[in-house]
Amino acid sequence: MLQTFAILLTFQSVGELLTYSLHLPVPGPVIGMVLLVIYLLVDKGRVLEVMQGTVRELLRHLTILFVPAGVGVMTQLNRIGQEWLPIVVATVVSTWLSIAAGALVTRALMRRMDRIDHGGGEAHEELAP
Repeated sequence: MLQTFAILLTFQSVGELLTYSLHLPVPGPVIGMVLLVIYLLVDKGRVLEVMQGTVRELLRHLTILFVPAGVGVMTQLNRIGQEWLPIVVATVVSTWLSIAAGALVTRALMRRMDRIDHGGGEAHEELAP
């Protein structure tokens, strides 16, 4: 458990450092999580095995982590009321972009799996049925 928290905090700290030093408009934890995902892809799952139990426990209690965000929204109701139109537009556009991206990725994976099923390509362990 401590090793998992150390890994997560390390990547968050690196993200914060990059955000601060490069003056990036993206929050440090977001950069840290992107770096963690990249690392997990390169690492071939060795670190993921170490983190798996703790991460599952964190995900079980994920709803508790939304409480601070909800309180933050409540403290900003006046500002949200003043800037509701850009918020609604950004929410609608980002939702449609997310749906489109998910559909494109799903279609690409289905085509790849279909090619593998019909002997037209190399099968990877992750994609093999």
